[in-house]
Amino acid sequence: MKTIDEILSKYKETSQLIDILSEVQGEYGYVSEDNMRRIEQVMHIPLVEIYGVVTFYAAFKLKPFGKYKIVVCDGTACHVKGSKKLSDAVKDELGIDEGSITSDGAFSLELVRCLGLCASSPVLKVNDVVYAKCTKEKVKQVIDEYRSRG
Repeated sequence: MKTIDEILSKYKETSQLIDILSEVQGEYGYVSEDNMRRIEQVMHIPLVEIYGVVTFYAAFKLKPFGKYKIVVCDGTACHVKGSKKLSDAVKDELGIDEGSITSDGAFSLELVRCLGLCASSPVLKVNDVVYAKCTKEKVKQVIDEYRSRG
């Protein structure tokens, strides 16, 4: 794993902030407060500006994800076809809320506006695996499958 200083050593311009943040998130899985403070120190970019960029763009995350990142699509098609039931089933099964991670670090839950899979709605995604036309019953099966993997 690259250190924050190794990442920052490649960048010379403050205009490269989005590139810096993208690489930091790619390396660590999210942009931590400590990493934002180091970017501030090395690149001389005000912390408020860094934080503003991280919170403006939905692609950047301030908290780590679980080993198994569960994403529930809540776009129009998925919403109409029951995405709330899916997210509620995940919350009930894992005992976490949206944006949270289980205490063992195994699972996290995120709701997104659209995964672009409207014809397959409602959609649940675990890491890179998509579960199309998902049901709340399927949610339990999927979570149990990932629990068995450890």
